[in-house]
Amino acid sequence: MRTKFRAMLSRFHPLLPRLLVPILVSCPVPLASQNTRFSSHNTPPRSFPISGPLSSCFSGLQCPRARSGASFPVCLARGFASERAMEEGSISYINQRDAAEIDELLMGPLGFSVDQLMELAGLSVAASIAEVYKSSEYNRILVLCGPGNNGGDGLVAARHLHHFGYKLFVCYPKRTPKALYTGLVTQLESLSIPFLPVEDLPQNLTDDFDLVVDAMFGFSFHGKPRPPFDDLIQRLVSLSIADNSSKRRTAVVSVDIPSGWHVEEGDTDGSGFKPEMLVSLTAPKLCAKKFVGPHHFLGGRFVPPSIVEKYGLQLPPYPGTSMCVRIGKPPSVDISALRENYISPELLEDQVMANPTDQFLKWFDEAVAAGLLEPNAMALSTSGKGGKLSSRMVLLKGVDNDGFVWYTNYGSRKAHDLSENPHAALLFFWNDLHRQVRIEGTVQKVPLDESEKYFHSRPRGSQLGAIVSKQSSVIAGREVLYQAYKELEEKYPDGSLIPKPDYWGGYRLTPNRFEFWQGQPSRLHDRLAKLSSL
Repeated sequence: MRTKFRAMLSRFHPLLPRLLVPILVSCPVPLASQNTRFSSHNTPPRSFPISGPLSSCFSGLQCPRARSGASFPVCLARGFASERAMEEGSISYINQRDAAEIDELLMGPLGFSVDQLMELAGLSVAASIAEVYKSSEYNRILVLCGPGNNGGDGLVAARHLHHFGYKLFVCYPKRTPKALYTGLVTQLESLSIPFLPVEDLPQNLTDDFDLVVDAMFGFSFHGKPRPPFDDLIQRLVSLSIADNSSKRRTAVVSVDIPSGWHVEEGDTDGSGFKPEMLVSLTAPKLCAKKFVGPHHFLGGRFVPPSIVEKYGLQLPPYPGTSMCVRIGKPPSVDISALRENYISPELLEDQVMANPTDQFLKWFDEAVAAGLLEPNAMALSTSGKGGKLSSRMVLLKGVDNDGFVWYTNYGSRKAHDLSENPHAALLFFWNDLHRQVRIEGTVQKVPLDESEKYFHSRPRGSQLGAIVSKQSSVIAGREVLYQAYKELEEKYPDGSLIPKPDYWGGYRLTPNRFEFWQGQPSRLHDRLAKLSSL
């Protein structure tokens, strides 16, 4: 019927079917809930308007099927080839056909090579695992690799996880005799990562491994798994069965698709395994809607805008420079169960320096060398004459045998506290090194010339910001700050000297007590207190 209607329109003018598209774009379009065709009259339709960036997919009928004589409704539905959530803030789920087409476009006109995509995908998987499973607790990782691209993603992930500090093992029973895959194997062998045959794996994987990466089958797989993968999948199923032992269960992480699941329908008969983490690649596949584990991540930060627009994808933004992003809310956490079992070198009395400031500088240099973010960040605690305590984070800007220096607004609450009670405490916490340093002492302002020198060493924007910001005071809104900052920019053009305001300067804490803390297993931490020799 629709084809005849299209032909009838063409009799009046060959462009009339195309002109009809923009009209229909603004109308509700009924879609079947599980396929790409329009719903029949006997099926209650879901309706929603086509709008926004998706409308450009249909305008002008830029569809190859339309040019080849396919029916108009199929072409109009092309942008909805997968069931996609269109609500604000929702995530798109794509079907098997779209997933294959997207890969073809990426490796065709968009210029990606398969090894590039595999490298990015494998790195995304490794980054997702490191986000949740710390190497101190889940150190022994087994990667199960299949013969296709999914297995290649697993090989790449194994290499990155090795460099992240995990102990890797790989089971790759059906190796692909292509240069790309043999090269990945060589890379892992050069890192002394052992390849284990299936027969050498324990029947109960929990005995030898803390985490298993399932990289056996991807979205292109169909049918029933054959040996030896059917047996490996059954071992993962056994890991999913809850037991009452106190031993922690081995975590399972699936790459893109839990192996053995239908790419669109999921675990259809309920006999498959249930991974704790799923790392979807490019975009989640339809089966991911059936994933009920606590950790769902998206990886593959390489989807260009043309793909997003063509397929109407709604994907979460990646934070910062991360190669992965969590989908959905993180699982609820029992705060009382959160703990870290620190493993650190011992801190013994005969190992620390006689001068506690020298010992602090030694640890500070090690924090800098470890690449920690803002190792000079410290918590500053003060109290006024009433004894009411307050704490905030500030940045250390100088340290020597005279004390520890930071800069601030002399009208702030901490400055008011120190004017009434010149005693304070500092706390440095370097989590990655399992270290903290507590310092107590008396505080006084640094000399004016010292504050002047530091003020004029700061970036121009920071100098202007120090003048504009009246710390601890109430303002009408942020626009007040912006306006004042703009006026100062005009008043002090580039190259001109910006005077230090009288209400801004430094403080120096002269220490009288240090405490060095080093985390140790079972909460038996090292803690050495030392009075300052100053």
